[in-house]
Amino acid sequence: MNELARYLVENAYIDFEGGITIEEVRRFLREEDSRESRALLSKLIEDKGLEDFMITIADCLKDHLRTGINEDVIKAQLRTYSEA
Repeated sequence: MNELARYLVENAYIDFEGGITIEEVRRFLREEDSRESRALLSKLIEDKGLEDFMITIADCLKDHLRTGINEDVIKAQLRTYSEA
């Protein structure tokens, strides 16, 4: 059981239901208007889209499956992505 559980956690795939557009992301970030949201928006514009962003965030969140994924974990990953 332990090996199977470990295997399933290590090979879990995180996907986000429903597509989100760059316009929706911009609207969310502009409504907040914080330093962090501006930095993330700049990073997304520099990256020319959401594809790399969504893949990177999902991959980084996978590391938190054992301890839990919540809004604070996601915000930390967004900050890390925008600073990369």
